[in-house]
Amino acid sequence: MRRSLAPSQLAKRKPAGQACGDRGLTGNTEKRRKVDGMRESHISPYREPLTQLNKWPGSMEADRHESFIRSILSKPFKIPIPNYTGSLGSKALGLKHTGVRKSLHDPFAEDALVLYEPPTLSAHDLIKADKEKLPVHVVVDPVLGNVLRPHQREGVKFLWDCVTGRRIPGSYGCIMADEMGLGKTLQCITLMWTLLRQSLNAKPEINKAIVVSPSSLVRNWYNEVGKWLGGRISPVAIDGGSKEDIDKQLVNFMSQHGLKVATPILIISYETFRLHADVLHRGKVGLVICDEGHRLKNADNQTYQALHAMNAQRRVLISGTPIQNDLLEYFSLVHFVNAGILGTAQEFKKRFELPILKGRDADASNRDREEGEKKLKELISIVNRLTPLQIELYKRFLKQAKPTETLQEGRINVSSLSSITSLKKLCNHPALIYDKCVEEEEGFEGALDLFPAGYSTKALEPQLSGKMVTLDYILAVTRSTTGDKVVLVSNYTQTLDLFEKLCRFRRYLYVRLDGTMSIKKRAKIVEKFNSPQNPEFIFMLSSKAGGCGLNLIGANRLVMFDPDWNPANDEQAMARVWRDGQKKTCYIYRLISTGTIEEKILQRQAHKKALSSCVVDEEQDVERHFSLGQLRELFTLNEETVSDTHDKFHCCRCVNGREVRLPPEGADCTSDLSQWNHCFDKKGLRDQVLKASWDSAVSFVFHQRSHEDQKGVI
Repeated sequence: MRRSLAPSQLAKRKPAGQACGDRGLTGNTEKRRKVDGMRESHISPYREPLTQLNKWPGSMEADRHESFIRSILSKPFKIPIPNYTGSLGSKALGLKHTGVRKSLHDPFAEDALVLYEPPTLSAHDLIKADKEKLPVHVVVDPVLGNVLRPHQREGVKFLWDCVTGRRIPGSYGCIMADEMGLGKTLQCITLMWTLLRQSLNAKPEINKAIVVSPSSLVRNWYNEVGKWLGGRISPVAIDGGSKEDIDKQLVNFMSQHGLKVATPILIISYETFRLHADVLHRGKVGLVICDEGHRLKNADNQTYQALHAMNAQRRVLISGTPIQNDLLEYFSLVHFVNAGILGTAQEFKKRFELPILKGRDADASNRDREEGEKKLKELISIVNRLTPLQIELYKRFLKQAKPTETLQEGRINVSSLSSITSLKKLCNHPALIYDKCVEEEEGFEGALDLFPAGYSTKALEPQLSGKMVTLDYILAVTRSTTGDKVVLVSNYTQTLDLFEKLCRFRRYLYVRLDGTMSIKKRAKIVEKFNSPQNPEFIFMLSSKAGGCGLNLIGANRLVMFDPDWNPANDEQAMARVWRDGQKKTCYIYRLISTGTIEEKILQRQAHKKALSSCVVDEEQDVERHFSLGQLRELFTLNEETVSDTHDKFHCCRCVNGREVRLPPEGADCTSDLSQWNHCFDKKGLRDQVLKASWDSAVSFVFHQRSHEDQKGVI
């Protein structure tokens, strides 16, 4: 018979239950057990129940446990890999960073190599701009930038400009023809690392790169990547193995996608590439670098065709000997990196190779030789991208504006003066007349089409001006090989603006003095610049504002970027560094565009000095010293001379383009220009800076030393 579980009956049996040793049970406990399924039958009446967890005594143990947990949580996470130094990255999943985007590396750090500098925006434009779309600086990783030598820094900038389409719009390749031991491998590794990590859009430019080299150099490339980048990147080097194994590695490489891939660099031999081309053609690659690229001289061989069919827009070809046998080999190399830039093979042969080879033949006639030389110059012009933009703009302006027709009885009117100013500015840089082209002012109708696609005045392009290219070389060589400072002088504040862009682009420290600066402030910046401890490298000076009185002995090199009608103005400006207290040899450079109005101005200066009539100032008085025929000659362009000024002298000291007789004894810088030394090549130059800059855009040089050895002027 079952015993009643009613509370009244349980209460009666409680003493008996306690007597049996059931001291820990209560009525409520019994009730719960009934509700849970009569589980009291499974509990021994002789066992005391376990102590409840929420009632366990001993606060000491709880405190100890809590302390242990807190100690764990308070310790930062540590990667369980010995000596691991890699970065976990700064991005968090699901978070979106807002605000102005930043470059990967500091563009304002000392010796930073800046490959791209975004255009400067006004405060108004910055407010309206989409902060998440603003371009950022592209800066070479300091790990590499700090070990690059000056010529290597220029090489990296050249490579980056080419493969990003900024040097030749629509073309993304280049040939790096350099001598042995100049660091071509390091420059290419720097290019790859930069493209893989950053761009002006604040994200990687490419996600994969392939290096193709002779089999003997595969391991060398792998070691070089490890040497310069350490553990920052994991390249895949394939220099042997079974076909199945190689295919598997290549499939894994080509299947990688996204902004960051595990193994973004593949190093492979020419032979292996050719044998496994079908796998490598299945995807897209951001950059292909071909070492010992002269192996691709024959466009008909299988290796060339396999590489040319690669889906890779950016291509770099490294070769110390781009031309070994004939020009068609050269065509093959150029066509590989920039297809179509020289036309088809047949067009190239007809247009260039045959005339050049015919002109080089020992039995060639004078006409054949002239035609051959002309074609050779044209070929070099196309390949080196020395676009004759200034020449085309100059010729179009003379044809459309017709300034000679506005001359009346040997006098210059307002229209003629405007034409003179336009031509002078064009000689400095096409950017100075770009607004006239946009507005299609007289003489510049349709001229906008001559500018490169995507051209903008916000970014300086030195290569569009012969004088700016030469200035760029002079400054770079001076900066890297000497401790000298430089003064830059121009008649136009617009040109000073271009100087500022160049200095910011090259990371040169500078100061500027023009008509907007107060007299009191001028004295302070001049004193500061002249201090040997001052870091400013360049002093920009307006010839109109900084004439007499300035003493800039802190610099010993001065560049006159454009000539003035009045020689007195130029002489005053050139005397700024050649002053009492100067302890170094001074060098004066006058940059004159060959065959243009600038040479006519230089000739008129020489004529004025000979007549001792240095009183003419503004352009309005130009006609006083020009006949009608001479005025008309102002508006011509002589493309067939290396120096119109030298031609006008009818020099008797030169034979076959070489100076064979020295100037008269006692001739110095104050003598007539015809009594200066002059040269058609760099062999006769003593100044190493100018000698190193010759190949930039220099065709002819007048040079002379002063009567004091300490103050030599070139």
